[in-house]
Amino acid sequence: MKKFAVLIYPDFSLQEITCLTSALSVWFGEKIDFIASEKREYKSEEGLFVFPAKTTEETKITDYDCLILPGTINPLPALFDEKLIGFLKSGAETDVVFAAISSAPLLLLKAGILKNKKFTGGFFMQMAEVFPFVEKENFIHKGIVCDGNVITGIGMFFREFAKEVLCRFGYDIGENFMRERPEDFSEDELTFYWSEDEYAEFLDELSEYQ
Repeated sequence: MKKFAVLIYPDFSLQEITCLTSALSVWFGEKIDFIASEKREYKSEEGLFVFPAKTTEETKITDYDCLILPGTINPLPALFDEKLIGFLKSGAETDVVFAAISSAPLLLLKAGILKNKKFTGGFFMQMAEVFPFVEKENFIHKGIVCDGNVITGIGMFFREFAKEVLCRFGYDIGENFMRERPEDFSEDELTFYWSEDEYAEFLDELSEYQ
């Protein structure tokens, strides 16, 4: 099994990565660690609170095959978080796959992960003028860009971003990943049953509540 982690910071966007994390955990049974620079609650862009399992000081970036970086509507706290940026820098010469969406490529740029690599992102272009670490000549105006061990995407293409990461690691996601249309299904196809073993397991669990 592969090892995945999500890096979180203030105002991170769950919506941009849950297509990916849901498939990894529910479809393929992968365990995902949530890592932050401090062991405290972090409020997501959507207003949900998440408590990290580990801090950047408690783990090594090379413990993971893939580090997922969600976007954030307010990237400044993460950009000026020395512990977080230092953690990312430690992966600059590794084979870890970095998957960053929306504004998160800014963090990879500051950490040197994107040095001389092509990338995209959903941040405002004026930031490329403000921050000298943004290599404007390598910015590609596409929804998803892959270069070596880095996958970057724009937030509105969260499904395509998830698909790219899952395919990178060889998961079988079918031809229409999370894109089925409700009107294309019959009544039988939209009626769900457990197997006998699954139903028996549910009844056992239910008995604990009765």
